[in-house]
Amino acid sequence: MSIAAKQEAAGLDVEKALHMYRGMVAIRAFEERANDLYTRALMPGLAHLYIGEEAIAVGVCEALRPDDYITSTHRGHGHCLAKGAVPNLMFAELLGKEAGYCKGKGGSMHIADPATGNLGANAIVGGGSTLATGAAYASKMLGQDRVAVCFFGEGALGQGVLYESMNLAQLWTLPVLYVCENNMYCEYTHYSETTAGDIPSRATAFGLASETVDGQDVRAVHAAASKMVERARRGDGPGFLLMNTYRFRGHHVGDIARDYYRSKQEEQRWMADRDPIAIFGGWLVSEGLADKGALDRLEKEVAAEMDAAVEFAKNAPYPDAQRVDEDVYA
Repeated sequence: MSIAAKQEAAGLDVEKALHMYRGMVAIRAFEERANDLYTRALMPGLAHLYIGEEAIAVGVCEALRPDDYITSTHRGHGHCLAKGAVPNLMFAELLGKEAGYCKGKGGSMHIADPATGNLGANAIVGGGSTLATGAAYASKMLGQDRVAVCFFGEGALGQGVLYESMNLAQLWTLPVLYVCENNMYCEYTHYSETTAGDIPSRATAFGLASETVDGQDVRAVHAAASKMVERARRGDGPGFLLMNTYRFRGHHVGDIARDYYRSKQEEQRWMADRDPIAIFGGWLVSEGLADKGALDRLEKEVAAEMDAAVEFAKNAPYPDAQRVDEDVYA
């Protein structure tokens, strides 16, 4: 089979495939540096790393237009970057600097970038569901064809507001996609101990189109998301995607000793066999769409960009203390 035929079969051309690979590598590199900033006491507060889940943010956001909306979570750096956020402004926000997306006031869990359709990360579990549903409602009422995507973890399945949102979205045929990132653990508890029944059945009970996807395979994620986004855009209503994935690190950057709730063997098995970047990179090489040298060069370029972004943030000024009450409305 020719390279062109392989590309068509995969629904990806070389340029798009490499863009997606770069996007996953960028998220991984960003998170590794965020962890380093925390461990060196340069970053205030905590961060919840997205390492291991990169294929979901990239695969879904690659199916969206720049003017489509997303809402994010406390583990939201990957969503922000995949939707178009700039790393230097992201790092500036993490370090509380004025150049950050929220002028240093939001930190890791409250980054928003309306210019790229990112309506904001949210420290409230399930809190983004109403925002995404409202954005989809506005899109429909204004006669636009913008789609909203709500990212949330499996822990949000215990929040009633998610079901209220899905109910209204189905009743009003809204262009919204609910993406459940099931990384297996609600903080320190396996989801099987907190979540009864079948997860996709929750969505189908409301009549939403639903699909379960291997969240470690960016091609599968992108294919499923593209189908659901196009369905919503043409007016056929909301969808639900269950993305089965795994966070390679702790619940947050300070969660280091994890033996009491999951084994090192389990972690090592996922990292060795189910790394989304390695899976996609291996496919690109095996299909002749890229060679190992090209991927290595790309990774070095991304690393240099992230290092420069960190230096920008470290050298950026803090906001004036007199501006502490600006942009506060309640």
